[in-house]
Amino acid sequence: MEWVTCDLCGSDDAAVLYPARLSRTDLPSEIRRYRCTSSLYRRHYAIVRCRRCGLVYANPRPSEEEVLKAYHEVVDPLYLREEMGRLLTFRRHLGTVENVVGPPQGERRLLDVGCYTGLFLQAAQESGWEAWGVEPCHWAAEEGSARGLTILEGTLRGACLDAESFDVLTLWDVAEHLLHPRATFAEAWRVLKPGGWIIIQTMNIESWPARLLGPYWPWLMEMHLYYFSPGVLARLLEQVGFTPVKKARMGRYLRLGYLATRLESLSPRVAQAAQWALEALHLAQLPILINAADLFTLFARKKEGEE
Repeated sequence: MEWVTCDLCGSDDAAVLYPARLSRTDLPSEIRRYRCTSSLYRRHYAIVRCRRCGLVYANPRPSEEEVLKAYHEVVDPLYLREEMGRLLTFRRHLGTVENVVGPPQGERRLLDVGCYTGLFLQAAQESGWEAWGVEPCHWAAEEGSARGLTILEGTLRGACLDAESFDVLTLWDVAEHLLHPRATFAEAWRVLKPGGWIIIQTMNIESWPARLLGPYWPWLMEMHLYYFSPGVLARLLEQVGFTPVKKARMGRYLRLGYLATRLESLSPRVAQAAQWALEALHLAQLPILINAADLFTLFARKKEGEE
């Protein structure tokens, strides 16, 4: 385990917001806990709030070596079963992105950080973008590369991409997993062209569901290291040179059958019964749009002419 200071202001003065529900000796040896589809909700290390700036983060936490090893080795076959809903979601997200940043005219380049198997890359390519991805999970990167997608295995900071080489950089449900958000956003600034956009979707620790549920908010999870609010995330982006432009709340499509699997954390029997009933009624494949109140998307821009 390692102790960390606030990634926004550098302070080591933080108050415990939610006590740990995992032991400090409980390192990520169970790799399945780091699956994108994990249903191990409300299992986490101590979550603290910086008294100086308000950033919420896990502290102490496993070392960077332990976390990156878990992400590299995890295998997540359930993710493949929900591809239809995720692709519908990413096509919808892309429409919102293009309404803000413009269409992919003139061979514009897009980089998706934490792209997993590359479904957003697929949607972007269909729309005409030159789309690249970066992904630390070996299994996911191989799955996407096998489909002909351009995916670099590793992290953004380790990819050593050329400066000012992309027009748009996206992080869909990734910022909360970052070990060093400020350093990652600084690298994003470096690889974006002047006038380029960074688009971040993450959970809102200040949302009414998070406030109402408190320690029972399901997104308090072991693999989530940071919990942002729109204001705190905007300040972090400003600190590395971005100008926040727009905040949005975008929904996502999920199949009813996949939603039933999310009940496993409450009761495996209930989850199995729900899946059986949906299959019997031929409703398991039905996608529904969910616009969660505890997710937000922030659009920020690198100013023209900045070096």
